[in-house]
Amino acid sequence: MKNRIGVYICQCGSNISDYVDVEQVRSIIEKEEGVVSARTMMFACADSSQKEIIDDIKANNLDAIVVASCSPKLHLFTFRNVAERAGLNPYNYVQANIREQVSWAHSNDPKGATVKAIQVVKSAVGRVRYSQALTNPVIPAENIVLVVGAGVAGLRAAIELTDMGTHVYLIEREFFIGGRTSQWNTLFTTNETGQELVTRLYKELKDRKNITLFTGADIISNSGRVGGFEVKIRIRPRFINTECQKKDELEFERQLQKAIELCPVEVPDEFNFGITTRKAIFKNFKSEFPKCPVIDKENCTRCGICEKVFEGIDFNQKEEILTLNVGAILLATGFDPYEPEPGEFAYKEIENVITLQQFKRLIELSPEKLAYKKKMIRDIAYIYCVGSRQTNGTRKHCSRYCCTSAIHTASLVRSKYKGIHNFHFNKDIRTYGKQEILYNDAASHGDIFIEFPEDSPPEVKIHKNETIVTANDLLTNHMDLNVKADLVVLVTGMGPRKNNTIADVLKVPIGRDKFFNEVHPKLKPVETVIDGIYIAGACQAPFNITEAVRSSLTAAAKANALLKRGEIILEPTKAVIHKDRCSASGKCIEVCPYGALEMVMKNGKKLAVVTESKCKGCGMCLPVCPENAIELIGYSDKEIETMIEALAD
Repeated sequence: MKNRIGVYICQCGSNISDYVDVEQVRSIIEKEEGVVSARTMMFACADSSQKEIIDDIKANNLDAIVVASCSPKLHLFTFRNVAERAGLNPYNYVQANIREQVSWAHSNDPKGATVKAIQVVKSAVGRVRYSQALTNPVIPAENIVLVVGAGVAGLRAAIELTDMGTHVYLIEREFFIGGRTSQWNTLFTTNETGQELVTRLYKELKDRKNITLFTGADIISNSGRVGGFEVKIRIRPRFINTECQKKDELEFERQLQKAIELCPVEVPDEFNFGITTRKAIFKNFKSEFPKCPVIDKENCTRCGICEKVFEGIDFNQKEEILTLNVGAILLATGFDPYEPEPGEFAYKEIENVITLQQFKRLIELSPEKLAYKKKMIRDIAYIYCVGSRQTNGTRKHCSRYCCTSAIHTASLVRSKYKGIHNFHFNKDIRTYGKQEILYNDAASHGDIFIEFPEDSPPEVKIHKNETIVTANDLLTNHMDLNVKADLVVLVTGMGPRKNNTIADVLKVPIGRDKFFNEVHPKLKPVETVIDGIYIAGACQAPFNITEAVRSSLTAAAKANALLKRGEIILEPTKAVIHKDRCSASGKCIEVCPYGALEMVMKNGKKLAVVTESKCKGCGMCLPVCPENAIELIGYSDKEIETMIEALAD
């Protein structure tokens, strides 16, 4: 029990003292049991005030302190450091929030605010009286990061991590790297192609020695804790003998093309979003990496034709299961474009209604003339916010990149082909920042923008063998406009990955929009509630490439900072089990959101135990224990009971 306590009451300029009589608070608190020093300060967080507190701790030989000021979210570590510099254990310090919870909340009642401030500070004194001198646990950490997803965000994070001295395992679910970016041609606003960007990043990747790339790889299980995860990955075979490729690459390519030509199997090509077909043996484009082709096991009929002309085929290859020991995991798994429902704006009902991503691939596959289903394209109608900003659906978010992408694509089509007319049906245009230049350029070159009410989307119908888009136009005082379109392009938004099993394996939290959830969008934008697991890029929200890369660099820096010392210092606030009271009910295990509790046999008795490195000190397990066998270090029953008594006094 502490009996030499110092209390420091902050005026916070006038934020607190305008509504709370801090001198009255001080005069009452100095009479509390164990308080030997009580002071008011203009700004407790100021350097001069910190020095004053340090001097006071030393002069009065204090064994605990209370600072009554603003929220602990702002200055908890400030005053912990003050305690340490004075030779006091930092966990013998308690912060009382009398700004957000008192002066600001009760600015209309100064007398009541003062009474409440006295109670709040009394409760803090009561708690610190029974505080313990705690030591931060230290655990070893592997300076290795598993980066999941080899799109632009994942590639950039892997390169940055290895340049900072961290070893990287980079895994990609598909057999080729590049993610969605490899499917795009010219990118806004650099006009670099997606394939050029991916090629450049792959070359940088290959120049680094401490990056190991696995393609066709999935995470199947995960155990361990921050600094020491044990991740099992499954690597699917390509059924291609790469040794043949190394011997004679030209002959390898010749035989490959012959095998592709003769393969009788044709399936929709996912790379081109289904507007073309591919064979069971395939490679998406010449510069794709790794350059080794793949045999689609799901659709291959094993007819044997390809084996007769291509000696590089090896159907004896098996799945591999590898165990990777890593210190942290960085998720950059990307997004899936929204797939319109059949009938949504006549999608899959009228053959010349396609999505923006299909249109972008169509442009890439049409070097000279723009045609679809053997019909020449002149008039193009773009319908915006398909799968975004839904008034009645679940996708209420704005995908942010779609307006710019559609306008950039329309401008590209106008410049590449003659006689193109673009009609943009939109709720409003959101080309934010420097991307506004693209909008101005499109408008000045004759693109027509038709703004429809949010509750009255356009209709797409066939009339006399022509596709007609009808919209109520706000810009012409609600006139109904009919536009004949050779092609209707649905500008679809970003959505979370479909069949995202990795969320279940890693227990990563998912928001209502189904994207991965960060701890806080401002304070911890790439961190999850699971220590050592970071998120980056479009797996957490709709991002364009620039934003995704910035996010990935942030996540890489965070992961490196965590692991580079080879050890991790943890918070000592953890759950602790009183073994003599534990009845092994298992209720604590059921409610723990971090998987920090498990049931074990010790000396013939079944007991709950806490994995210290996983426990976040949230306290969820405490109230469900029927025997009150769990306490939280730093928030013991005695501390909390004393606080309640002070508040109830």
